[in-house]
Amino acid sequence: MDTQNTQKAITAYVLTRNEARQIRETLESIEWADEIIVVDSFSDDGTVEIAQEYGARVISSKFCGFGALRNLAVDAASHDWILSIDADERCTPELAVEIRRELGAPRFDAYHVPRWSHFLGRLMRHSGWYPDYRQPQLFNRNRMRYREDLVHEGFELKGRLGYLKQHVIQYPWPSLEVATGKLQRYSTLVSQRYDRKDRKASLTKMILRPMAMFCKVYLLKQGFRDGLHGFILACLYAQYTFLKYAKLWELRQTSPVHLAQTQPEPVKRPVAV
Repeated sequence: MDTQNTQKAITAYVLTRNEARQIRETLESIEWADEIIVVDSFSDDGTVEIAQEYGARVISSKFCGFGALRNLAVDAASHDWILSIDADERCTPELAVEIRRELGAPRFDAYHVPRWSHFLGRLMRHSGWYPDYRQPQLFNRNRMRYREDLVHEGFELKGRLGYLKQHVIQYPWPSLEVATGKLQRYSTLVSQRYDRKDRKASLTKMILRPMAMFCKVYLLKQGFRDGLHGFILACLYAQYTFLKYAKLWELRQTSPVHLAQTQPEPVKRPVAV
C-alpha cells in the first residue's frame, strides 16, 4: 500500500474555562476529527459536561499559561497531526474538507489557517483582523511545539510552513463587556510576562505606545474602512496597550525585589559607649 497517500488521523483540541455559552458550536464544528481533547481549567458552568456529550477527552489543569496548556494538549493527543481550535472559533465545513484532502499527502509540516473574525456582530475585513494568522493551527507535533509563554504564545517549527485557503470563523468579542473583560485578563498576563523578562515601564511608554497602537490599527491596518467598528476596536487596542504597561509599572512597584532595590539603606546611628 502507498503510505504516502494514506490519510493521516487528526486530533483537534480546545482550551476552555467557563465556555458553556459557546463551546457546543465549537465542538460541533470539529466532530469530524478522529479525536477531540478539551483541556479545561476547572470550569464550573457546565463546560465539561457539554464536552463529554460530544465524546471529548477532558483533561483538567489549572491555568499555567496558554503555551503550557497547548503543549499539554499536544502531548496528550493520540495522533501526530493536530488541529488547534479556540473556544470562540468554528471550523467551517469547507476547511474540514480541505484539511482531510491535504492530510492525504501533506506538503508541509504546519499550516496557517486564515481567520474571519466578528466584532460586535460585524465581520471585520481590516483593522489587522483578516486574515489574522497567529501560530499555525494545523501541524505535525513531531515538527512543531509552542513556546510556554503566559499569553500570545509563539512556536518553534522544524520544517516547512504552508497556508490553507479555507477559513476558521471567530467570535471573540460579541459585546464590549466581553471585550473589556478579556483585555483586562490578557493585559494582566502580558504585564507578568514582561516583568519576568525584566522589562521596564515608563511614562513615555504609557503615553506613546497606546497612541502608536491606535494609529497602527486605525490607519496602517485600515481600521477606518471598518467604520465605527474599526474606530472602537482601535480604541480598545490602545486601552489594552496602556493597561499592560500600567500594570507592569504596578507590579514593579510592589514586587519584593524591586522594593528592596529602591528602599534607602537605614541610617547607621553611633552606638553609645
